[in-house]
Amino acid sequence: MRKFITAFILSMSLGAPVVALAKDDHPHRYYDRDKRDYHEWNERENRAYRHWLESQRRQYRDWNRASKAQQQEYWRWRHAHPGDDWRM
Repeated sequence: MRKFITAFILSMSLGAPVVALAKDDHPHRYYDRDKRDYHEWNERENRAYRHWLESQRRQYRDWNRASKAQQQEYWRWRHAHPGDDWRM
C-alpha cells in the first residue's frame, strides 16, 4: 500500500506541470438554436460581430457578456449576411 501511495504522489507531481502548461487550442463553438447549427468563434467571426454592432449603432460588448436575445439577433443577421464584407 505504501508503494502505491508513493507511486501515485510521484506520478501526480510529474504530471501536474504538463496539465498546467496545456494550451487551450480548441475553438470556441456556439450553438444557434434558431438554425440548429454550431458556429466556431474565431477572428473572422469576431470581425463580423463588430461589424454588426457598428451597423446596429451599439457599443462593443464581449460576446460572452451579451444577452441571449442579442446573441440570437446576431445569429439571425449572420445567416442573412454570410458574405465577406467584414473581411480584411
